Amino acid sequence: MSKLLKALLFACVVVTGSAVAADKPAPITPMTVNINTADAATLAAALDGVGASRAKAIVEYRETHGPFKSVDDLAQVKGIGERVVDANRARIKVTQ
Repeated sequence: MSKLLKALLFACVVVTGSAVAADKPAPITPMTVNINTADAATLAAALDGVGASRAKAIVEYRETHGPFKSVDDLAQVKGIGERVVDANRARIKVTQ
């Protein structure tokens, strides 16, 4: 195979590979949610393992006991265990 043909073939591979790489979607960053201000619908949408009833329980707990002081306090809500807290730690913000 001639050098010119090899160079052209290499160029085609590089160009095709670049086009394929450019078509890849950007990585999805998880949505973050402030557990002291979010409503139940937002909590259910943002947190894995939290549906409508657990989200409602989070809001009710917050209204009864006041704002959460840390992410770990979320485990005090009935139906929310350490596993759910750990799975969502990167998504949760706690501000007043």
